[in-house]
Amino acid sequence: MIGGHYTYAEVPLFDTIKELFDQSRNNYDKVGHFAQGFVPAIVCREIIIRLQLIDSKFFTHFFTVCFCLAFSAFYELIEWWVALLTGDSAEAFLSTQGYIWDTQSDMAWALSGAIVALTLLSSVHDKQIKHLPISQHSQP
Repeated sequence: MIGGHYTYAEVPLFDTIKELFDQSRNNYDKVGHFAQGFVPAIVCREIIIRLQLIDSKFFTHFFTVCFCLAFSAFYELIEWWVALLTGDSAEAFLSTQGYIWDTQSDMAWALSGAIVALTLLSSVHDKQIKHLPISQHSQP
């Protein structure tokens, strides 16, 4: 909601951080893209485990990361399409702030978010799923 109120490129706290660390841009959007990988990672993992779609822990994590990257890439495509449709206001909407690698950086932040979520939360998630009644985490 903060980014929507100020636009991502103008969030005051990140303007202050930009000045303190002599950065070239307001990086608030990177927090959003990190969350764009972090949040769906456990949701995706939950669906895979509960529906028993993948039997391997490695491939569960691999697919989860791939899903989060695909979600991020699709979001970047939507941003591009909206920018094409809005014309002059595209720079404000995209919040690239002159950074030519913004799209790739956004997807890297989503990748990082997914990996951090899986690294920090997988064991806790496994314990929670293990304590569910058997009918809630297996297919009928």
